[in-house]
Amino acid sequence: MDSGPAVYGLLLGAIGLGAVVGAFALPRLRRVLDADRLVILGSCGTAATLATLGLARSPTPALAACVLAGFSWILVIATLNVSAQISLPDWVRGRGLAMFVTAFFGAMTLGSAVWGQMATMLDLSTTNYVAAAGLLFGILPSRRWKLSAGAGPDLTPSMHWPNPVISIDAEADRGPVMISVEYSVDSRHRDAFLRAVRQLGEGRRRDGAYAWDIFEDVAQEGRFVEIFYVASWLEHLRQHRRVTNADRILQEMVRQFGADQEPKVTHLIAASSSASGAERVAS
Repeated sequence: MDSGPAVYGLLLGAIGLGAVVGAFALPRLRRVLDADRLVILGSCGTAATLATLGLARSPTPALAACVLAGFSWILVIATLNVSAQISLPDWVRGRGLAMFVTAFFGAMTLGSAVWGQMATMLDLSTTNYVAAAGLLFGILPSRRWKLSAGAGPDLTPSMHWPNPVISIDAEADRGPVMISVEYSVDSRHRDAFLRAVRQLGEGRRRDGAYAWDIFEDVAQEGRFVEIFYVASWLEHLRQHRRVTNADRILQEMVRQFGADQEPKVTHLIAASSSASGAERVAS
């Protein structure tokens, strides 16, 4: 389709019009479609746009395709943004969204270069068809990853961890710090306990631990020790403020598999050069 700048201006305006229509339609669509289906709908709309632009030989179908492009764009970008925000706890939301935006627009930049190079090797219509087909085929493998939308885990800080009781000089930058949590577990609940505590381990890593594992005592049945490491004493204190209500619920679930006694928590900090042996911080 060969046209002058006026037509290309109309095409850009049509994309903007489609985005505005999509923004008004989005609240109603969210009432009948979940986040994953909204992204699939937007992806299919984008694929239809590419195929139509490849077939268009006059401005009219191209204008219709551009309206659909704007509509599809706002469905996808708004849904992904909301999903990213509600999936992140407060303390890391800014950094997480920055990484999301960087990855999103970085992929757009790289994709522009790749598809532009392909268009020089093939023709523009064929490139549009290949892009549309790739988008449709990409929907299937992406179905395994679900988007968060609406009410999800309660990621507000629970502040239920008590402050550690210290008897030595634990400077803020001193570390690394090893935290151990000892559980006494009924043997009948061993497998269920391990599944739950491994979910807990994911939260430890999310909140700052750089290593985590669960160990079983070979000499005492039912004795398990969870161990995780953080870089410094200050980083561990930050963990106390990062733990969420969802973590609290999971911790309570882990503890229900144990005996009547509470898990024993111990903090060990790397000994400084002025001390001999390991120094212990009891909680």
